[in-house]
Amino acid sequence: MSYEISKSDEEWRQLLTEDQFRITRKKGTEPAFTGKYHNCKESGVYLCICCDTPLFDSGHKFDSGTGWPSFNQPINEKNIAACEDRALLMRRTEVQCARCGAHLGHVFEDGPAPMELRFCINSASLKLEKMAKSDV
Repeated sequence: MSYEISKSDEEWRQLLTEDQFRITRKKGTEPAFTGKYHNCKESGVYLCICCDTPLFDSGHKFDSGTGWPSFNQPINEKNIAACEDRALLMRRTEVQCARCGAHLGHVFEDGPAPMELRFCINSASLKLEKMAKSDV
């Protein structure tokens, strides 16, 4: 798959922390309940840590009890890409940033109604653009 933004591993390493690189560029994950945003209640838009593409709105975030930030839908379906992931002897759907290919996490069909989706996303793949109090 080709992406609008493409960089070498060295270029990504210069822009990201080691954890951000391992998770977004090498399809890693962070331990449950350790990520910066798993329990975040602030309003705003979650952007891709690699390319600033808007991915999720805090209004669609919910507590799934899994230890990772969970959302029931993306801001725009065109901003994410989904592909089959058969790692760890499981069949899951990986979620990537459609603009740069960053690994974000996985989507499951066990979320709240009406969407019934749970986008289980690594905090390290996101950055929160907070809404100013006047924006609320």
